[in-house]
Amino acid sequence: MIIDTHIHAYPTSDDSKMTLEEIVAQARIIGLDGICITDHDSNEIMARAHEYRKQMGYPIFVGAEVFTWEGDVIVFGLERLPEERVSARYLLDLVNKANGVAISAHPFRQNNRGMGNSIREHKDLHGVEAFNGSTDHANNMKACDLAMELGIPVFGASDAHNTEALGKFATVFPNGLKDEKDLIEAIKMGKVYPVAYNHSADAKWTVIPPIG
Repeated sequence: MIIDTHIHAYPTSDDSKMTLEEIVAQARIIGLDGICITDHDSNEIMARAHEYRKQMGYPIFVGAEVFTWEGDVIVFGLERLPEERVSARYLLDLVNKANGVAISAHPFRQNNRGMGNSIREHKDLHGVEAFNGSTDHANNMKACDLAMELGIPVFGASDAHNTEALGKFATVFPNGLKDEKDLIEAIKMGKVYPVAYNHSADAKWTVIPPIG
């Protein structure tokens, strides 16, 4: 399954320009097999997303993008999110206690919202979003190099706030997924790899080869 693991929906992410319905429609057009809604510091959309998943017969998974003192972290499996800004260490402890997973989002983006080299101090992260559709190539490469050095799984995601950006990068889950439990288990096992979208009619998705 090819899944975009980092997407924002309106109105639960107020900086997004696309609704859940618009996201699913566009995801199907470009050939995504599923999507993850990861709103800013919120999983409020979960009940509606799960109902829409049943209605449409299309895989929708829900997590959240939590802004820690060290930077943004994508989490899955954490039902109750922190009500105030916390350290990455505190968040990871919550995630681990809940048997969830945590992925460092856009670590080297130049907006003070990435974990950067502090990833080295948090080796219990379950992944690094090394290919982020809203981050420039050089900073994505820094993230990829660091993930490869530390042996942490590499993810691709769009971080889309509009339909044009959806699916620029995505992540392959080779064994398929039915629900968030499957998603979490696959991430824990490291059974993922990133792909990039292209507009070729012959091959919409290009595997991003290992770096280093």
